[in-house]
Amino acid sequence: MALQWFPGHMHKALKEIKESLSQVDILIEVLDARIPYSSENPEIAKIRGDKPCIKILNKFDLADPEMTAQWQAHLEAERGVKTITTSSDKPGSSKQIMGMIKTMFAHKDVQHKSIKAMITGIPNVGKSTLINILADRIIAKTGNEPAVTKSQQRTNLGDGIILFDTPGVLWPKLENPHSIYRLASSGAVKNTAMEYDDVGFFAADYLIKAYPEVMKSTYKLDDLPDTELAFLEAAARKRGAIMAGGRVNLHKICEVLLNELQSGKLGRITLETPAMVEQEKIEIAEAAARKEADKAKRKQRFKEGSLTPDKQARKEKRNEKREAQSKRMKKR
Repeated sequence: MALQWFPGHMHKALKEIKESLSQVDILIEVLDARIPYSSENPEIAKIRGDKPCIKILNKFDLADPEMTAQWQAHLEAERGVKTITTSSDKPGSSKQIMGMIKTMFAHKDVQHKSIKAMITGIPNVGKSTLINILADRIIAKTGNEPAVTKSQQRTNLGDGIILFDTPGVLWPKLENPHSIYRLASSGAVKNTAMEYDDVGFFAADYLIKAYPEVMKSTYKLDDLPDTELAFLEAAARKRGAIMAGGRVNLHKICEVLLNELQSGKLGRITLETPAMVEQEKIEIAEAAARKEADKAKRKQRFKEGSLTPDKQARKEKRNEKREAQSKRMKKR
């Protein structure tokens, strides 16, 4: 499954980011702490090069703290990358970003010039809220719907730091099916982009395996079903998501599950781990290799001609006749 969600303003924003990146000293990428890999824009990684980068794991208060620690270690293994956790309920931790920027450039002579930082992030990761905290005033529009910021903005944060703000940008094509569903589960893509039922089934399948006790407790189940369908049916009965005739309303219970996941009612949940992601990368690479091999085979068959045994035999007879005719013509 590939989700296409790349509005015109996002295409323009990515172009502006590429053009402005050469002017900045450091890149700040805001990630969702629940999905650090899936909320990391691969297009940004391509154009960053070796420029220093701070990856902010925002919404830390909604993520599993043990998993967040694993993700920080994983991300900081990359050269030039530092990480920090932030959340809207702890603005003090956001302020540490300013100090981190100054520390990273302490060895350079920046007494007479500003440090230029560019902040990026996919829609709905809390980038605008974070900017307002850093600036101590409302300068960026915020909202629960993705893609609130529409154009690039520049703000003087004081203390010698200029911040380039950019709109939330997704990439043109989302290839990893797991990442697509995690983005939808966390609310990073609009509700209209995917079917609630599909996303709800994906979330339920992951949650009953990764957080079984949480799901039993939250939905007051004596025993946790083995499959996502059985779980959703049991949860629907507990929550009264029943239609006429006693049938389970799967759409309604999926909606309930996703709303409670996104709001934090389920507790501190992380939807992916470094180990899972590394395995997915291997699987995606293998699938791409198979696709390329199949493509090469199709090209070869087209080049050779897709002949059945009968067609091949007729072709050989025609060639034999041509050769015999050619020999007769030479004798004359």
